[in-house]
Amino acid sequence: RSRGLGDVYKRQDLQRLRSRLATDYFPAVELHMLLTDGRPVGFAGLSGDNLEMLFVHPDFFGRGLGRALLSFAIREKGVTRVDVNEQNKRAEGFYRAHGFRTTSRDETDADGLPYPILHMALRQ
Repeated sequence: RSRGLGDVYKRQDLQRLRSRLATDYFPAVELHMLLTDGRPVGFAGLSGDNLEMLFVHPDFFGRGLGRALLSFAIREKGVTRVDVNEQNKRAEGFYRAHGFRTTSRDETDADGLPYPILHMALRQ
């Protein structure tokens, strides 16, 4: 079973993404974090009606944390759109199970790397 982003991205691309979280990505979103015993175990980053990022630590998969973050983003923050790496079948299935459908597809990610992106929207 998939354990996370390491199953989708090449090692150097994943390291590049991680190195940019605090400096480039977090400042650009409204960030909501889940804590367990004071330790971060998941977070969601929102920008307008777009869910820019949703991550749950692999040790906490299957506990409903992703569902809780997504439900909060939809109900409380009006999220209706998300972009998903096409190779991340677990994430794509998660969003489909929660009412999202693919509206378009790009061959590359925002950095021009060969990671096709699915643009998904919540069914109205």
